[in-house]
Amino acid sequence: MTGQAIAERLRATHDALIATVTALPEGVRTAPANGKWSPAQHLEHIRIGLALTNKALGLPPILLRWRFGRPNRPGRDYDALVARYREKLSAGGRAPSRFVPKQVDENGLKDLQAAITEHVEILARRSTRWSDRRMDSYLVPHPLLGKITLRELFHFTCYHAEHHQALIERDVNADQANTSLPSNR
Repeated sequence: MTGQAIAERLRATHDALIATVTALPEGVRTAPANGKWSPAQHLEHIRIGLALTNKALGLPPILLRWRFGRPNRPGRDYDALVARYREKLSAGGRAPSRFVPKQVDENGLKDLQAAITEHVEILARRSTRWSDRRMDSYLVPHPLLGKITLRELFHFTCYHAEHHQALIERDVNADQANTSLPSNR
């Protein structure tokens, strides 16, 4: 995937995530769903990740190379990266504490959506500035995946939005199914 294709996918996946949360009824957006994070907390988790990704990609490439070295393996394509991430989650991988979102109320939701959109735009612009060769020759750390190439980071960021959109849909649907069941009194 080229930098331009990555930029388009970043925008599309995050726009879809925001649209999913926005389409939910007001009380549902900020309430924990199915005993898990609220949809708004999923957005906050995504915002935290985007902010750290942009911070890392704002560093001069020479610092990335100095701090994290050079890749010692071929980069993974999108499907291989997703499979690796799912494998890590299946093995018990969870978000480290700095990625665990705080509660978000309805008043903070619009600001949160705007922050995500802004971070995605910055990241999309940055993705178009890296050549294919350079995307595959720099590393950054990921809390579950270890050191990954910049291309893998872009792939992960796209998938991460899709993953959390699916979690929101699953948990909200399960929550609604549980509340619509007749009680056994």
